[in-house]
Amino acid sequence: MPADTLEELIAQRAFMRMWFARLAGTTGNQMLMVAVGWQMYELTGSAWDLGLVGLYQFLPALLFTLVAGHVADRFHRGRIVAVCLVVQAGVALTLALATQGWGAAGPWTSRDLLLGLSVALGLARSFQMPAQQALTPMLVPAGLLPRAMAFSSAGMQAAVIGGPALGGVIFVAGATAVYATCTALFATGCALVMGVRYEHLPPPRAPVTLRTLLAGVEFVWQRKALLGAVSLDLFAVLLGGAVALLPMFARDILHVGPWGLGLLRAAPAAGALVVSVLLTRWPLQRRVGHVMLSAVALYGACMVVFGLSTSFALSLAVLALSGGADMVSVVVRQTLMQIETPDAMRGRVSAVNSVFIGASNQLGEFESGATAAWLGPVGSVLAGGIGTLLVAALWLKWFPALAGRDRMVDR
Repeated sequence: MPADTLEELIAQRAFMRMWFARLAGTTGNQMLMVAVGWQMYELTGSAWDLGLVGLYQFLPALLFTLVAGHVADRFHRGRIVAVCLVVQAGVALTLALATQGWGAAGPWTSRDLLLGLSVALGLARSFQMPAQQALTPMLVPAGLLPRAMAFSSAGMQAAVIGGPALGGVIFVAGATAVYATCTALFATGCALVMGVRYEHLPPPRAPVTLRTLLAGVEFVWQRKALLGAVSLDLFAVLLGGAVALLPMFARDILHVGPWGLGLLRAAPAAGALVVSVLLTRWPLQRRVGHVMLSAVALYGACMVVFGLSTSFALSLAVLALSGGADMVSVVVRQTLMQIETPDAMRGRVSAVNSVFIGASNQLGEFESGATAAWLGPVGSVLAGGIGTLLVAALWLKWFPALAGRDRMVDR
């Protein structure tokens, strides 16, 4: 990014407050997932239960997505994000108290508690993500929006790298220390968001109808290139994701402890960060649809290699490569969505996008856990990687509007 453009972006005070808030919240979230995954596997030793953690986070997003999008388009988006961060801070604090215990009773962490709090996390994120995605265009001039999106992606990927690694290191002092740190990070993010100021003009009062709730779904459905992009990302990560199984690979296959798990979780984000920086400097100009399909195929191939690997170094390398490939599809999807969506619709369209993201991540974790219970962790990852390769080939035929898309702005 040119120095003058970076300075102009940093001068946007509201955007930078939001950027640091997202950095704190994402770091806390990543640390929380490392601790919850490791603690669940220690409690039950079950791949199925690891998958349930993801499923229980996804279900609220599926049930409340239409409402969340409507709320983001009608109310102050910054305050919505702040409330969601408060809820996540409460979850982290509860886990810290449960793990530490008190008196003769001792710790009261249990499988049911971890699953119940996973529902609370999923509910908070179902409202946070649409409001957060729709807020960024309100904080910068239109001419700075592409750079702001790239800068935001780079920062979030840095948090996704640092969060798991930091969580793994702090876990050496115990899960309580991780949860206490997460509580502080969420509280910091909330304080920063509350200081964000932007011009909020409440829309005219109008009755809430099924048509207004479904407007985001209709918008995406009518734009086939956008539909192809978000659905491709959904099925690729849904089938090919291996995040839920990383505790099993870390302990039983690669024979590393919590520190190794933290590095494995951080590796895809490291690759994504490198690619996001490259795309900021050299953005995609031509054949964006073809590039996206090729990146998804590369992601599937990486998952196949990861499933077969017994080397910690090789596993880290292919996970990093998979993260870079996934970032290409993220950039194409997010850019198409922002370019083609008017502000009055951004909350509802972002809610639809959030469901696709949640399905690919949280539901993908459940899918991985369920298939691992049947095929074992290696079989689950291999089947998912091969499935992702098939999806890339099918989308080439089923979505010619995406495959033939030449530029981000279709002229």
